[in-house]
Amino acid sequence: MSRRQTPMQFDSHTFMAALNGGGTVSAYEEDQVVFSQGAPADAVFYIQDGKVKLTVISSQGKEAVVAFLGSGDFCGEGCLAGQIVRMSTALAVTDCTIIRVAKPSMIKALHEQVAFSEMFMAYLLARNIRVEADLVDQLFNSSEKRLARVLLLLANFGKDRKPEPVLAKISQETLAEMVGTTRSRVSYFMNRFRKLGFIDYNGTLEVHSSLLNVILYDKPELRRGED
Repeated sequence: MSRRQTPMQFDSHTFMAALNGGGTVSAYEEDQVVFSQGAPADAVFYIQDGKVKLTVISSQGKEAVVAFLGSGDFCGEGCLAGQIVRMSTALAVTDCTIIRVAKPSMIKALHEQVAFSEMFMAYLLARNIRVEADLVDQLFNSSEKRLARVLLLLANFGKDRKPEPVLAKISQETLAEMVGTTRSRVSYFMNRFRKLGFIDYNGTLEVHSSLLNVILYDKPELRRGED
């Protein structure tokens, strides 16, 4: 007897089958806008391959990075909760393959396809937990621990695969925005992580699982390697 497929094992091929022709697959080039803040919120997007950055611009013109999303992630799902316009801008930071699903087709699939509905609910719950964890991280953890957590998340640590290389084009300014600190502090911590063997940089930034020690422990040996 085959093992029952869990919701989070739901892949893009099953997703497209559940939509029964209701989704459109498109290729996006690096730096191409998927949707813009303020545009009509009329569809949900599923990232089949590649990475997407979500940003928000304030009324004063200040831009903030909300999240980096990768293969298997959704964006634009706020339209299902009544959002009329987009609250953020989605930008492809690599070449991407993305499935666009019009809001009516998405709602229809959720009502009619039990397996898809379970998968999507599990995804939303996991994302909600992530948002709560981000808030706790900002309130209680040091900027060093926040940076370590961001790097691990960007490398997909904790998913059912080995950590992936982090995009080299993610600047220290962007990391500073995500962590809530200054670029100089990010540079300092990145140099320390590299000296301690937690990360490598050779064309791409590679994050090792040992970086998790920065989050889990606060031992003196983690402070060595500064000279």
